[in-house]
Amino acid sequence: MAVTASMVKELREKTGAGMMDCKKALTETNGDMEKAVDFLREKGIASAAKKADRVAAEGLSYVEQSGNKAVIVEVNSETDFVAKNENFKNLVADLAKHVLEQNPATVEDALAQPFQGGSTSVEEYVNGQIAKIGEKISLRRFEVVEKTDNDAFGSYLHMGGRIGVLTVIAGNTDEELAKDVAMHIAAIKPVYVNRDGVPGDEVDREREVLKQQALNEGKPANIVEKMVEGRLSKFFEQVCLVDQPFVKDGDQKVGKYVKNKGGEVKSFVRYEVGEGMEKREDNFAEEVMSQVKK
Repeated sequence: MAVTASMVKELREKTGAGMMDCKKALTETNGDMEKAVDFLREKGIASAAKKADRVAAEGLSYVEQSGNKAVIVEVNSETDFVAKNENFKNLVADLAKHVLEQNPATVEDALAQPFQGGSTSVEEYVNGQIAKIGEKISLRRFEVVEKTDNDAFGSYLHMGGRIGVLTVIAGNTDEELAKDVAMHIAAIKPVYVNRDGVPGDEVDREREVLKQQALNEGKPANIVEKMVEGRLSKFFEQVCLVDQPFVKDGDQKVGKYVKNKGGEVKSFVRYEVGEGMEKREDNFAEEVMSQVKK
């Protein structure tokens, strides 16, 4: 049977699924509307589509490592309640393993790939979990990191994964050192590894602000420049990892501490779940009741 636009429209209204998913379902079921609905439900697409406009800003970050490659991922759910669920935790671990093994370039590429080499795509797998768990779930972001045999990965998950950090220490294979640096990053929240990584326009903007502050304080023009450079060092301490006092030894900067151990901070990735996203305003009681009623 030929699949018409009106049939696709009817199925979309019934299920909330996308146009292409509806067309595929109708094609697979030879235009049988009821079977097409079941097809979408079995794939988890109908359930997922109904939740697509919800806000998923909770969830977990997770780190997976294999040899000289590691990945950090963030997977979102709607509520913290679900983020603590074992099924959700297993989903996050499965997605991290997939990304590490298949090395997709983007989230979209990852979702289109066959999951664990099977006939089901990653997106279909996630949709199936949405149907099972009952909330919108999304793979938000990931980053794959590589090192050499002479380097060390450091990973740390704070509060079970509310904050996740993956760092690479070059020239030192001490994983405990690397983990200590990762813990520092989780706590202090640097933005860049060192001053070379700070964009020039950001430095110029900060320098101009500090200059105007000094002038507004009535400082003589001939000493303003020196004051600005001194205050700029404080700015670098705030945003640059190697310039920050190390949380485990406040008498040393992170860069100096690592250097004394024969290493150098090469890179880091820090994910804080939901950062930059709109948050739900449900209170805990409502959250629990929403789960009980499912």
